[in-house]
Amino acid sequence: MNDIRDDVAAAFEQWTGRAPDGIWSAPGRVNLIGEHTDYNEGFVLPFAIDRRTVVALGMRDDAVIRVASTFADEVAEIPLAELSAEAVSGWAAYPLGVAWALGRHGADLAAVPGVDLFIDSDVPVGAGLSSSAAIESAVAVALDEVWRLGLTRQQLAQVGRLAENEAVGAPTGIMDQSASLLGRADAAVFLDCRTLDTEIVALGLADAGLAIAVIDTGVTHAHATGGYRERRASCEAGAAALGVASLRDLGVDDLDRARTELDDITYRRVKHIVTENQRVLDTVATLQADGPTAIGELLDASHRSMRDDFEISVPELDLAVETALQAGALGARMTGGGFGGAAIALVPLEAVSMLQVSIDGAFAEHGYGIPDVFLVRPADGAGRDR
Repeated sequence: MNDIRDDVAAAFEQWTGRAPDGIWSAPGRVNLIGEHTDYNEGFVLPFAIDRRTVVALGMRDDAVIRVASTFADEVAEIPLAELSAEAVSGWAAYPLGVAWALGRHGADLAAVPGVDLFIDSDVPVGAGLSSSAAIESAVAVALDEVWRLGLTRQQLAQVGRLAENEAVGAPTGIMDQSASLLGRADAAVFLDCRTLDTEIVALGLADAGLAIAVIDTGVTHAHATGGYRERRASCEAGAAALGVASLRDLGVDDLDRARTELDDITYRRVKHIVTENQRVLDTVATLQADGPTAIGELLDASHRSMRDDFEISVPELDLAVETALQAGALGARMTGGGFGGAAIALVPLEAVSMLQVSIDGAFAEHGYGIPDVFLVRPADGAGRDR
């Protein structure tokens, strides 16, 4: 983190000719379990990771917001009074969308001062580790502080979701922002996506001699298009056909009725959400009763459900999961929205090297590009660094 913070501060000064007024950062996240349950008002169990997006901010003496980054050549600039969900586009829709969404949550954009924002990140893009929520959360905590808004972390998570839904156009839930804002070291965030109640659940990975390995397949995805929207629409159709407001209102005992009343595809989509919600609850209970060594089968079952019922896996993710289990992982699953991205594996520390070698060999044998395999530690959430 020291290097990236120094780099962002130096880049900001080169861009603006002065030092920033502050540096804020927010982490990406890994979802331990609970996939596509968030927008169905269900349960999720993500944790913040030790890969972060860093924002340098400097106050302006006018009412303009300007953003630049290391991952795009262009600078985006707009008067705060002209911000709207439709007025932003491209990568800048993430930070500018947050500023707009803060206006929807009480900030008077006609009265707050303008700002310059410079952004850098070491959260991999397209890997399912929520690089987008890391941007949104870092910008949100920075603007909340300098504009003196006093919003809670839960409110800032809603700001990030609004920005992503309306300004970016991605129909995601609130899990990613909640993990990025509420994360704690060596713990996961158990989130009820209906009530937005949260509970910090100790993971105990270090004491158990375990690590979480991320296997980034390099297969890119885009939430704003294609399969993600289709899955969400199927979930909404299934809930409507079964007469409930949300799939959260169904339990495993309701699946027999669902099978008779829904077409096969919609039934399988519903089945994934209902069983995945139960797996999240079971994982929390298992962690609290028996610790992390006992959750492997729940992770495995989650991947099978995403592969067979929700159909959001791809061959590279299936290979990553299968190979990780053969190499000694206690459990493994794809993580994130699907159609690419990363898998995670719960691995004894002594098996990490074997996992890396096995993954490289299996992907080479299948003619796939060699994935990036790295360990992540559960980390603290967003905040001011300097």
